[in-house]
Amino acid sequence: MIECFENYDLKPHTTFKIGGLAKKVYFPENKEEFIEVLSSLADKAPVVLGGCSNVLISSKGVSNPVIMTSKLDKYEFDEEFLTAQCGVKGGIISKEAQKLGLSGLEFMIGFPGWVGGMIYMNASAHNQAISDIFIEADVYNLNTKKIITLTKEDMKFSYRKSVMQIIPYILINAKFKLIKKDTKLINDLMERNLEFRKTRQPNLSYPNVGSIFRNPTGDSAGRLLDLIGAKEFKSGGAKIWQNHANFIVNTGNATSYDVLKLIKMCYDEIYKDYMIKLIPEIKFIGDMSENEAEIWNTVSKKGLV
Repeated sequence: MIECFENYDLKPHTTFKIGGLAKKVYFPENKEEFIEVLSSLADKAPVVLGGCSNVLISSKGVSNPVIMTSKLDKYEFDEEFLTAQCGVKGGIISKEAQKLGLSGLEFMIGFPGWVGGMIYMNASAHNQAISDIFIEADVYNLNTKKIITLTKEDMKFSYRKSVMQIIPYILINAKFKLIKKDTKLINDLMERNLEFRKTRQPNLSYPNVGSIFRNPTGDSAGRLLDLIGAKEFKSGGAKIWQNHANFIVNTGNATSYDVLKLIKMCYDEIYKDYMIKLIPEIKFIGDMSENEAEIWNTVSKKGLV
Protein backbone atom coordinates (compact mmCIF):
# COMPACT_ATOMS: atom_id res chain seq x y z
CA MET A 1 0.00 0.00 0.00
CA ILE A 2 1.42 3.37 -1.05
CA GLU A 3 1.66 5.79 1.86
CA CYS A 4 -1.00 8.48 1.53
CA PHE A 5 -2.25 11.37 3.67
CA GLU A 6 -5.27 13.68 3.42
CA ASN A 7 -5.34 17.40 4.25
CA TYR A 8 -1.58 17.36 4.49
CA ASP A 9 0.39 20.51 5.38
CA LEU A 10 2.94 21.24 2.64
CA LYS A 11 4.50 24.30 4.27
CA PRO A 12 7.20 22.40 6.24
CA HIS A 13 8.42 20.77 3.03
CA THR A 14 9.09 24.08 1.26
CA THR A 15 12.22 26.21 1.53
CA PHE A 16 9.92 29.28 1.47
CA LYS A 17 7.90 27.96 4.45
CA ILE A 18 4.75 29.05 2.62
CA GLY A 19 1.83 26.89 1.54
CA GLY A 20 -1.50 25.45 2.56
CA LEU A 21 -3.00 21.99 2.83
CA ALA A 22 -2.99 19.43 0.04
CA LYS A 23 -6.17 17.37 -0.21
CA LYS A 24 -4.21 14.19 -0.81
CA VAL A 25 -0.46 13.50 -0.79
CA TYR A 26 1.32 10.28 -1.81
CA PHE A 27 4.80 9.17 -0.72
CA PRO A 28 5.96 6.33 -3.02
CA GLU A 29 8.85 4.35 -1.54
CA ASN A 30 10.44 3.09 -4.74
CA LYS A 31 10.37 3.32 -8.52
CA GLU A 32 7.60 0.73 -8.85
CA GLU A 33 5.29 2.56 -6.44
CA PHE A 34 6.08 5.86 -8.16
CA ILE A 35 5.05 4.50 -11.55
CA GLU A 36 1.96 2.90 -10.03
CA VAL A 37 0.73 6.14 -8.46
CA LEU A 38 1.58 8.16 -11.59
CA SER A 39 -0.44 5.73 -13.69
CA SER A 40 -3.42 5.86 -11.35
CA LEU A 41 -3.41 9.67 -11.18
CA ALA A 42 -2.33 10.57 -14.72
CA ASP A 43 -5.79 11.85 -15.67
CA LYS A 44 -6.05 14.01 -12.53
CA ALA A 45 -3.11 16.33 -13.27
CA PRO A 46 -0.96 15.27 -10.30
CA VAL A 47 1.58 17.70 -8.87
CA VAL A 48 4.98 16.08 -8.36
CA LEU A 49 7.17 17.79 -5.75
CA GLY A 50 10.74 17.20 -4.64
CA GLY A 51 12.78 19.61 -2.55
CA CYS A 52 10.23 22.42 -3.07
CA SER A 53 13.13 24.85 -3.38
CA ASN A 54 11.94 26.61 -6.52
CA VAL A 55 8.18 26.72 -5.99
CA LEU A 56 5.66 29.02 -4.37
CA ILE A 57 2.78 26.93 -3.05
CA SER A 58 -0.56 28.62 -2.60
CA SER A 59 -1.58 29.47 0.94
CA LYS A 60 -5.05 28.36 -0.11
CA GLY A 61 -3.74 24.83 -0.61
CA VAL A 62 -3.60 22.32 -3.48
CA SER A 63 -6.69 20.49 -4.72
CA ASN A 64 -4.84 18.35 -7.25
CA PRO A 65 -3.25 15.14 -5.91
CA VAL A 66 0.35 15.63 -4.84
CA ILE A 67 3.18 13.12 -5.14
CA MET A 68 6.27 13.69 -2.98
CA THR A 69 9.53 12.13 -4.21
CA SER A 70 11.47 12.35 -0.93
CA LYS A 71 11.87 8.57 -0.67
CA LEU A 72 13.10 8.15 -4.25
CA ASP A 73 16.65 8.93 -3.18
CA LYS A 74 18.75 6.08 -4.58
CA TYR A 75 21.89 6.74 -6.62
CA GLU A 76 24.86 4.76 -7.90
CA PHE A 77 28.31 5.64 -9.22
CA ASP A 78 29.84 3.34 -11.84
CA GLU A 79 33.31 4.56 -12.76
CA GLU A 80 32.64 7.99 -14.35
CA PHE A 81 28.89 7.49 -14.61
CA LEU A 82 26.20 8.43 -12.10
CA THR A 83 22.61 7.21 -12.10
CA ALA A 84 20.26 9.01 -9.70
CA GLN A 85 16.57 8.89 -8.92
CA CYS A 86 14.50 12.08 -9.03
CA GLY A 87 14.49 12.52 -5.25
CA VAL A 88 18.26 12.61 -4.80
CA LYS A 89 19.58 15.82 -3.25
CA GLY A 90 22.10 17.70 -5.34
CA GLY A 91 24.33 18.53 -2.41
CA ILE A 92 24.70 14.86 -1.45
CA ILE A 93 25.85 13.60 -4.84
CA SER A 94 28.12 16.62 -5.21
CA LYS A 95 30.00 15.62 -2.06
CA GLU A 96 30.08 11.93 -3.01
CA ALA A 97 31.46 12.75 -6.47
CA GLN A 98 34.23 14.82 -4.87
CA LYS A 99 35.29 11.88 -2.71
CA LEU A 100 35.56 9.75 -5.86
CA GLY A 101 37.53 12.37 -7.78
CA LEU A 102 34.69 13.06 -10.20
CA SER A 103 34.07 16.57 -11.53
CA GLY A 104 30.87 18.08 -12.95
CA LEU A 105 28.71 18.41 -9.86
CA GLU A 106 30.67 21.14 -8.05
CA PHE A 107 27.98 23.72 -8.81
CA MET A 108 25.44 21.69 -6.82
CA ILE A 109 27.23 22.14 -3.52
CA GLY A 110 24.94 24.13 -1.27
CA PHE A 111 22.01 23.65 -3.66
CA PRO A 112 18.74 22.83 -1.85
CA GLY A 113 17.34 21.34 -5.06
CA TRP A 114 16.85 17.69 -6.00
CA VAL A 115 17.65 15.92 -9.26
CA GLY A 116 14.10 16.01 -10.68
CA GLY A 117 13.72 19.74 -10.28
CA MET A 118 17.25 20.52 -11.40
CA ILE A 119 16.73 18.72 -14.70
CA TYR A 120 13.26 20.26 -15.13
CA MET A 121 14.74 23.76 -14.98
CA ASN A 122 18.27 22.95 -16.24
CA ALA A 123 19.80 24.23 -13.02
CA SER A 124 23.14 25.99 -13.38
CA ALA A 125 25.66 28.07 -11.47
CA HIS A 126 29.34 29.02 -11.66
CA ASN A 127 29.62 28.18 -15.37
CA GLN A 128 28.32 24.64 -14.85
CA ALA A 129 24.86 23.29 -15.73
CA ILE A 130 23.01 20.02 -15.33
CA SER A 131 22.83 19.81 -19.14
CA ASP A 132 26.65 19.69 -19.34
CA ILE A 133 26.77 16.26 -17.69
CA PHE A 134 23.35 14.86 -18.68
CA ILE A 135 23.25 11.71 -20.83
CA GLU A 136 19.70 10.36 -20.63
CA ALA A 137 16.67 10.04 -18.38
CA ASP A 138 13.72 7.72 -17.90
CA VAL A 139 10.50 9.74 -17.71
CA TYR A 140 6.81 9.02 -17.37
CA ASN A 141 4.58 10.73 -19.94
CA LEU A 142 1.32 11.72 -18.24
CA ASN A 143 -0.41 12.05 -21.63
CA THR A 144 0.47 8.63 -23.04
CA LYS A 145 0.92 6.91 -19.65
CA LYS A 146 4.14 5.36 -20.90
CA ILE A 147 7.76 5.37 -19.77
CA ILE A 148 10.27 6.56 -22.34
CA THR A 149 13.98 7.39 -22.36
CA LEU A 150 15.01 10.91 -23.34
CA THR A 151 18.48 11.77 -24.67
CA LYS A 152 20.22 15.08 -24.16
CA GLU A 153 18.97 16.18 -27.58
CA ASP A 154 15.41 15.19 -26.64
CA MET A 155 15.60 17.34 -23.50
CA LYS A 156 16.03 20.56 -25.53
CA PHE A 157 17.99 22.22 -22.76
CA SER A 158 18.51 25.98 -22.75
CA TYR A 159 18.83 28.63 -20.06
CA ARG A 160 16.48 27.58 -17.23
CA LYS A 161 14.49 25.45 -19.68
CA SER A 162 13.91 21.85 -20.72
CA VAL A 163 11.30 19.96 -22.71
CA MET A 164 9.76 18.90 -19.39
CA GLN A 165 8.27 22.38 -19.10
CA ILE A 166 6.40 21.83 -22.38
CA ILE A 167 5.40 18.17 -22.31
CA PRO A 168 4.11 16.58 -19.07
CA TYR A 169 7.11 14.34 -18.52
CA ILE A 170 7.83 13.26 -14.94
CA LEU A 171 11.44 12.33 -14.25
CA ILE A 172 12.02 8.87 -12.76
CA ASN A 173 15.82 8.68 -12.89
CA ALA A 174 18.68 10.16 -14.88
CA LYS A 175 22.20 9.22 -15.96
CA PHE A 176 25.17 11.59 -15.99
CA LYS A 177 28.77 11.46 -17.28
CA LEU A 178 31.39 13.00 -14.99
CA ILE A 179 35.10 13.71 -15.49
CA LYS A 180 38.05 12.34 -13.51
CA LYS A 181 39.94 15.11 -11.73
CA ASP A 182 42.16 15.62 -8.69
CA THR A 183 40.02 15.63 -5.55
CA LYS A 184 41.78 18.73 -4.19
CA LEU A 185 40.95 20.73 -7.32
CA ILE A 186 37.32 19.63 -7.04
CA ASN A 187 37.21 20.52 -3.36
CA ASP A 188 38.80 23.93 -3.97
CA LEU A 189 36.14 24.76 -6.56
CA MET A 190 33.39 23.60 -4.22
CA GLU A 191 34.79 25.81 -1.44
CA ARG A 192 34.80 28.81 -3.77
CA ASN A 193 31.23 28.08 -4.81
CA LEU A 194 30.12 27.80 -1.18
CA GLU A 195 31.82 31.06 -0.28
CA PHE A 196 30.08 32.78 -3.19
CA ARG A 197 26.71 31.48 -2.06
CA LYS A 198 27.33 32.66 1.49
CA THR A 199 28.04 36.21 0.37
CA ARG A 200 25.57 36.54 -2.51
CA GLN A 201 22.56 34.43 -1.56
CA PRO A 202 20.47 34.10 1.61
CA ASN A 203 20.75 30.82 3.47
CA LEU A 204 17.64 28.97 4.51
CA SER A 205 17.55 30.62 7.93
CA TYR A 206 15.86 33.28 5.77
CA PRO A 207 13.20 31.13 4.04
CA ASN A 208 13.50 31.70 0.28
CA VAL A 209 13.38 29.92 -3.06
CA GLY A 210 16.54 31.25 -4.67
CA SER A 211 16.45 33.66 -7.58
CA ILE A 212 12.97 34.98 -8.32
CA PHE A 213 13.48 36.13 -11.92
CA ARG A 214 15.48 34.73 -14.81
CA ASN A 215 18.24 36.97 -16.12
CA PRO A 216 17.12 38.79 -19.26
CA THR A 217 19.35 38.27 -22.30
CA GLY A 218 22.61 40.12 -21.86
CA ASP A 219 21.75 41.53 -18.46
CA SER A 220 21.20 40.64 -14.81
CA ALA A 221 17.83 40.70 -13.08
CA GLY A 222 19.58 41.59 -9.84
CA ARG A 223 21.30 44.60 -11.42
CA LEU A 224 18.05 45.94 -12.87
CA LEU A 225 16.22 45.44 -9.58
CA ASP A 226 18.98 47.30 -7.76
CA LEU A 227 18.54 50.24 -10.11
CA ILE A 228 14.85 50.62 -9.22
CA GLY A 229 15.55 50.40 -5.48
CA ALA A 230 13.83 47.03 -5.07
CA LYS A 231 15.75 46.24 -1.88
CA GLU A 232 13.33 48.58 -0.12
CA PHE A 233 10.25 46.72 -1.39
CA LYS A 234 8.12 44.61 0.95
CA SER A 235 4.63 43.19 1.07
CA GLY A 236 3.12 41.75 4.24
CA GLY A 237 5.53 39.14 5.55
CA ALA A 238 7.63 39.09 2.37
CA LYS A 239 10.48 41.42 1.52
CA ILE A 240 13.36 41.76 -0.91
CA TRP A 241 16.60 40.48 0.62
CA GLN A 242 18.91 43.31 1.62
CA ASN A 243 22.04 41.83 0.03
CA HIS A 244 20.66 40.85 -3.39
CA ALA A 245 17.55 42.26 -5.03
CA ASN A 246 16.63 39.09 -6.95
CA PHE A 247 15.76 37.21 -3.75
CA ILE A 248 12.57 37.38 -1.70
CA VAL A 249 12.66 36.22 1.91
CA ASN A 250 9.83 35.19 4.19
CA THR A 251 10.17 37.20 7.41
CA GLY A 252 8.04 34.68 9.28
CA ASN A 253 4.39 34.97 8.30
CA ALA A 254 4.34 35.61 4.55
CA THR A 255 1.53 34.26 2.40
CA SER A 256 1.63 33.34 -1.26
CA TYR A 257 -0.30 36.53 -2.00
CA ASP A 258 2.35 38.61 -0.21
CA VAL A 259 5.03 37.10 -2.43
CA LEU A 260 3.03 37.55 -5.62
CA LYS A 261 2.31 41.20 -4.83
CA LEU A 262 6.03 41.76 -4.32
CA ILE A 263 6.85 40.00 -7.60
CA LYS A 264 4.31 42.21 -9.38
CA MET A 265 5.83 45.37 -7.86
CA CYS A 266 9.24 44.40 -9.23
CA TYR A 267 7.81 43.35 -12.59
CA ASP A 268 5.87 46.60 -13.05
CA GLU A 269 8.72 48.89 -12.08
CA ILE A 270 11.24 47.17 -14.37
CA TYR A 271 8.82 47.29 -17.27
CA LYS A 272 7.99 50.95 -16.62
CA ASP A 273 11.63 52.04 -16.52
CA TYR A 274 13.28 49.64 -18.99
CA MET A 275 10.49 48.07 -21.08
CA ILE A 276 11.75 44.63 -20.02
CA LYS A 277 9.32 41.94 -18.89
CA LEU A 278 11.14 39.87 -16.29
CA ILE A 279 10.14 36.20 -16.30
CA PRO A 280 9.77 34.41 -12.94
CA GLU A 281 12.13 31.51 -12.42
CA ILE A 282 9.87 30.04 -9.74
CA LYS A 283 6.65 28.07 -10.26
CA PHE A 284 3.35 28.88 -8.56
CA ILE A 285 1.45 25.75 -7.56
CA GLY A 286 -2.01 25.26 -6.11
CA ASP A 287 -5.40 26.90 -5.76
CA MET A 288 -5.34 30.64 -6.39
CA SER A 289 -7.51 33.50 -5.34
CA GLU A 290 -8.80 35.77 -8.08
CA ASN A 291 -6.14 38.36 -7.23
CA GLU A 292 -3.36 35.77 -7.27
CA ALA A 293 -4.48 34.39 -10.62
CA GLU A 294 -4.55 37.89 -12.11
CA ILE A 295 -1.00 38.61 -10.97
CA TRP A 296 0.39 35.24 -12.06
CA ASN A 297 -1.22 35.48 -15.50
CA THR A 298 0.42 38.86 -15.94
CA VAL A 299 3.96 37.97 -14.85
CA SER A 300 4.11 34.41 -16.16
CA LYS A 301 4.08 33.85 -19.89
CA LYS A 302 3.16 30.22 -19.29
CA GLY A 303 0.09 31.00 -17.23
CA LEU A 304 -0.97 28.78 -14.36
CA VAL A 305 0.86 25.68 -13.15
